[in-house]
Amino acid sequence: MKRKAYEEALEALELELVAMARWAAASGARIVVLFEGRDAAGKGGAISAVRHVLNPRQCRVVALPTPSEREQGQWYFQRYVEHLPTKGEIVLFDRSWYNRAGVELVMGYAKPEQVDAFLAQVPTFEQLLVGDGILLFKYWLSCDQDQQEERLAERLDDPLKRWKLSPVDLAARDKYTAYTEAREAMLVATHTPHAPWTLVDFNDQRRGRLTLIRNLLDRLPDTRCDPVELDFKPLGHKPAHEEFGVLKPIAPYKPKHDD
Repeated sequence: MKRKAYEEALEALELELVAMARWAAASGARIVVLFEGRDAAGKGGAISAVRHVLNPRQCRVVALPTPSEREQGQWYFQRYVEHLPTKGEIVLFDRSWYNRAGVELVMGYAKPEQVDAFLAQVPTFEQLLVGDGILLFKYWLSCDQDQQEERLAERLDDPLKRWKLSPVDLAARDKYTAYTEAREAMLVATHTPHAPWTLVDFNDQRRGRLTLIRNLLDRLPDTRCDPVELDFKPLGHKPAHEEFGVLKPIAPYKPKHDD
């Protein structure tokens, strides 16, 4: 999808996202969105597209690191529960509790019996969340292996994206089929009426972001909530200049030009 067409479509959706956030604040809704998918599928870009125009105090991104030794001894869901939203909040999980059915299973970080227990418990866990009023949305971002290879190579070559590439990402290259099998088992066990999965094609990342956002907005209740009217009166005097006492501001940055 061409950038101009993408940006025009995204701008219209951003207005609806802002309205959705305003509705959540006014109604006290609690919204949780899970972003799962293959390495380099485009989770980070999709999350950025959703949160870009939202108040960061209201919309939080949760991307948990490797569990600590203490966390490894806890109930598996425990460290995720503390990041769930309170009223009026939106939480976007950049990977979630489904790590256990994906990377932990494929890479051998979890034992088969731990994965089996997880898959058996997830429907009940999510039923508790939904039953308590949380609006839960689960997205799986898919991409073909040729796209994955291209994006991983781009990360390797781009110093600004190099931080996105890890040994686990590289190991995933040889486990594409294993991840497919793990995903299918996960979907069979956890695609439920109260917490269904939505699969989004991210071979074209721009189109994928628009599809995901449109789907999210369409599945929410009527989010019309007009903004509070503000009386923005004239200042009534000449605008003041910023003043400094002892401390002085540094000189403005000036780019260096080669002769």
